[in-house]
Amino acid sequence: MSKTIKAKNNKLWIIVLVSSFLGLMVDAMDVQMLSLSLPDLMEEFKLTKVEAGAIATWSIIGMSIGGLISGWLSDRIGRVKVITWSMLIFSIGTGFLAFVHTYEQFIILRFFTALGLGAEFAVANMLVSEYVPTEKRTTIGGSVQAGWSVGYLVATVVASLIMPNYGWRPLFLVGLIPVLLAIYMRFTIPEPEGWKESVQRKKELRKAKKLQNEWISLFKEPQNRKTLLLWVFTAIFLQFGYYGVSSWLPTYLIQELHLDFKNMTSYLVGTYTAMIIGKIITGILADKFERRKLFAIGAFSTAFAIPIIVHYHTAENIVILLTLFGFLFGMQHAVNAVYMNESFPTDIRGTAVGAAHNIGRGGSAIAPILIGMIAMNQTIGYGFLLLAVAYALSGLLPALFIREKMYDPFESGREQNHEKEESKEIAQ
Repeated sequence: MSKTIKAKNNKLWIIVLVSSFLGLMVDAMDVQMLSLSLPDLMEEFKLTKVEAGAIATWSIIGMSIGGLISGWLSDRIGRVKVITWSMLIFSIGTGFLAFVHTYEQFIILRFFTALGLGAEFAVANMLVSEYVPTEKRTTIGGSVQAGWSVGYLVATVVASLIMPNYGWRPLFLVGLIPVLLAIYMRFTIPEPEGWKESVQRKKELRKAKKLQNEWISLFKEPQNRKTLLLWVFTAIFLQFGYYGVSSWLPTYLIQELHLDFKNMTSYLVGTYTAMIIGKIITGILADKFERRKLFAIGAFSTAFAIPIIVHYHTAENIVILLTLFGFLFGMQHAVNAVYMNESFPTDIRGTAVGAAHNIGRGGSAIAPILIGMIAMNQTIGYGFLLLAVAYALSGLLPALFIREKMYDPFESGREQNHEKEESKEIAQ
């Protein structure tokens, strides 16, 4: 490889990783801004806890639909194109939220905005996996996933500066910033080589009239069907826990731990900082050991931590408990995207990962509204105990049934299928 080509590839690596990191950061900022503004929205629109939970639930449904469609589209038209359009959708939609005047207007616009949020998250993780070699994949993937936690952190700090003096509306205007990043990515980052080779292979099959729709290919192969089903249920349990906690944690700290907004944001900064560190360390460890082990450890540890926080918190130890929880809360997410992307061949990866992650996300959409219903009769903390069970189940399924490194996203579908055939011949 010439020095010129090598320098170009190194520069591209940096651009892809930084852009994906920033993409996940602004995606997370958008989600966190909703959580932070929820107490103010409840007050302005006179909402019950169930109605407040419904905003998050409809957001998750929108994200599920957006992610499901974007996975299939990314197999068809390209990863970068889908990321660009999805960022434009959620950025512009979030900015318009600052101008709504009723609960109904807010929830409808939020649903359409969430279509872009779900699409960007699913495909950005895939783009990173297809640029990073296997031996470094979770180290880099965990670091990129830390961008999501950085987004939570940045949104919390920005909200602490804006909301006490100006209210929730100006906060959503910050959501317009990602438009610039979307334009930059569209004209700077090329599609991954594995995807390009997959497209060429599909053209050859189309000429030979042997090309199958991605959905047919996904369900035709028994191993793909089984893996998809396992990831769907894993995603349901994982995201049930995640969206239940992230939607209600700020409100929980204000209404049940009786913190003022300033102290609440300070506590969350500590939690999200620990989450960033947890993701980076988990990514490094997963490359040295196993994705599956670290995923399971994160799940069981988080499940164990939730009831401790709910039942044993005091004014003196709550900072320590939330910081520890933040570290554990990020572990699964450091490994999840890479682990799942390595479970499917390139030809159908977008469709399969989009389906698994977003059917799971759709199944978890009941979590925020269910916590709201429980809180109406009990407490938000009592509802959190249900999330601990979901986290435990999210670690159990992969630990028992999902192998890791089944496919290498760095390679084309043709190379992977060829290697599978060679392995069968050797075995025979």
